[in-house]
Amino acid sequence: MCGIAGFSGAGDADLLERMTQAVTHRGPDDAGTLHLPEHGVALGQRRLSIIDLSPRGHQPMWDATGEVVIVYNGELYNYRELGAELREAGFAFQSDSDTEVILNLYRRDGEAMLERLNGIFAFALFDKSRGGMLIARDGLGVKPLYLAETRDRLLFGSELKSLLQDEALDRSIDPEAVRAHLTYLWCPAPHTMLRSVRKLEPGHALWVENGKVLRRFRHYDIPVRGQVAPVAEAAAIDEVEGALRTAVERQLVADVQVGAFLSGGLDSSAVVSMARQALGERIPCFTIGFEGDVAGVEGITADLPYARRVAKHLDVDLHEIHVGPEMVDELETMLFHLDEPQADPAPINALFIARLAREHDIKVLLSGAGGDDLFTGYRRHYALLQEGAWSWLPGPARRVLSAAAGSIPPRGALSRRVRKALEYAHLDGDARLASYFYWIPPERVEGLLAPDLRGALAGSRVDAPLLASLARLPEGAHPLDRMLALEMLYFLADHNLNYTDKTSMAAGVEVRVPLLDPDLVDLAMRLPMDLKQRGREGKWILRQVMRRHLPADVIDRPKTGFGAPLRQWLRGPLRPVVDDVLSETTLTARGLFDPAGVARLVRDDRDGRVDAAYTIFSLLCIELWCRMFLDPAVPTPIDRRGASSS
Repeated sequence: MCGIAGFSGAGDADLLERMTQAVTHRGPDDAGTLHLPEHGVALGQRRLSIIDLSPRGHQPMWDATGEVVIVYNGELYNYRELGAELREAGFAFQSDSDTEVILNLYRRDGEAMLERLNGIFAFALFDKSRGGMLIARDGLGVKPLYLAETRDRLLFGSELKSLLQDEALDRSIDPEAVRAHLTYLWCPAPHTMLRSVRKLEPGHALWVENGKVLRRFRHYDIPVRGQVAPVAEAAAIDEVEGALRTAVERQLVADVQVGAFLSGGLDSSAVVSMARQALGERIPCFTIGFEGDVAGVEGITADLPYARRVAKHLDVDLHEIHVGPEMVDELETMLFHLDEPQADPAPINALFIARLAREHDIKVLLSGAGGDDLFTGYRRHYALLQEGAWSWLPGPARRVLSAAAGSIPPRGALSRRVRKALEYAHLDGDARLASYFYWIPPERVEGLLAPDLRGALAGSRVDAPLLASLARLPEGAHPLDRMLALEMLYFLADHNLNYTDKTSMAAGVEVRVPLLDPDLVDLAMRLPMDLKQRGREGKWILRQVMRRHLPADVIDRPKTGFGAPLRQWLRGPLRPVVDDVLSETTLTARGLFDPAGVARLVRDDRDGRVDAAYTIFSLLCIELWCRMFLDPAVPTPIDRRGASSS
């Protein structure tokens, strides 16, 4: 697990060194660079030692023939099996690392080797004999990878901060990304806040020569079926349990101690349960608790009592960190590490937990991320299945429903959910399915944008990436399976996995996600929908599996987000920050947003006429991101007064 950076094409060793140093936090154990100007190749890596802790695991790593070299960020969970296969075929190894397995597998199978990798990864591999570089990202986008093409080179890096070390890189804002962040609170790949920088999409790879992308291809796709065959319920429960157990056992491979997140929710509890059984010993677990009574506030259910209940039931060690309103002091730190202005306080929680784990010398944490995206579990999944109650209505009647939804006052979680469920009833087909991911309607976003930005976006659609992905799915696929595909392609990769990776690596901790094991993903997409979502109950089959291992009150507990009381924060400790950062002077100078539209939104939210907390938070995050990533020569954290800090 590491941070990687580098380029193909023209460039000097100083640029490579700066790019590599920018991700020092991702790999505090070792560092390495390789500049081959005669080949136009530069590779840098910061190492967090997890497998083969010896110097033999140093990167950049050459194969035994000296023909192929790689920098790699990730973990290959089937590396032992692949290594044995390659040794039997006569390939030489100089280490016990999974990195060298990828090198030798490439030598044998070329690019086809990507289909054999069970793991999380982003890597750049240079092949001297072919004179080119293979750059790839894992199928579900657990590990991030950013790219930028300039006139002289193609830059790549685990984090945007590395690419911005190149002074020649265009810093102009991408209007589509600004609109997306306001609409979704995150930005679908490949867009980033900068026109010049793109995210390599999950499951994609490039072949690059002399700074130019010669070929782009997909090596993995979400295995959505057009038709799903019926299965026996009892057999399916057994099969899911076996696949879950195997996935967790695979991801325990490490030469350091492995710990786990434990919120007391179904997903993290399921992972910890299987890990405890596989190891046969206590496992260190980590959780967060809010000081004071947060139960019932903004839909938050206190996790800590459930985490303690699970820890006692499974006989594992539970380490707790207790936080209060001072969490807002970490907002700028969070944004700096995210590389993107994601408007969600949940990453602060993840950052605190990762720091706590590292204080206990834990470098690897298992996470329950992905359960809702794979087996269902979000409220929009249930809402989609309820469309049959009104979707048969003619267009004019559905437009009346949408208009009526807009008049529902935003008081309380229930009214917000009803409003959201019907707000886009007037849309048809894929456009309506994609609209479930909107945080606010696109037309309301338009009123917040500055005239120049609105002009640049004229004629384009914010949902274009999602619609393009839906168009690729097989005909006949269940609507909810189509939605789950979008969950995994975008919401999971661009939101949950991005913040999980960035905040954990900021503390020098690797996070693994067993629920996203490719075999488990394939199995889940083969299951009939009534085994995933049954009435209001999401993750039905996973619940049945875990009834064999966990207390009923944990399995049946209310769904809660991994968040914080943002609405309270905006009316309390963040109020002066909002007034300063979103002032007319600031917004006019930046030129992204309409000051009058933003002022009206803030006023209406404070007066209770609208619920715009997360949209205001998104505006705040975008401006703070600009101060950190655009205003200085290189990305620089800022403190709450807006002054630069080292």
